[in-house]
Amino acid sequence: MAHEMSPDQIEEYKKAFSVFDKDGDGRISTVDLRALLGSLDQKPSQALLEDIITGIDAICDGTIKFDEFLKMMTTKIDYSNTVTDEGLRDAFRVFDRDGNGFITATDLRQVMINIGDKLTDEEVHEMIREIDTHGDGMVNYEDFLAMMAQE
Repeated sequence: MAHEMSPDQIEEYKKAFSVFDKDGDGRISTVDLRALLGSLDQKPSQALLEDIITGIDAICDGTIKFDEFLKMMTTKIDYSNTVTDEGLRDAFRVFDRDGNGFITATDLRQVMINIGDKLTDEEVHEMIREIDTHGDGMVNYEDFLAMMAQE
């Protein structure tokens, strides 16, 4: 079952939910979910989207409210220790947009824009600096793994 979350974690999830709630109606529909997944270069079928929502839609209205979203996110946290190497590589590839084996400031900025988080250049560079162990301004897969292990 899901573990207790801090108020800061809940606030982070509220912000994420508002990004996913593209039309601002307080719910994530299949259209909202498609937009989110599309920003991550994933193109699921309508049937798959409906299956995802059906799996977490407690009142069966075809949408996900914040409490359902929160439950989904806490469940994901509970299973985070079972993340596979392939899953981590897939996550790395989402950020490594040009496929060169490194996450650059440009790559990070584009992903953040796609999910609705517009960061300043300084914020993007600071994020890279915090993760980059080689001081070359780029995050390689090993840097990415080290960051994921800290979370």
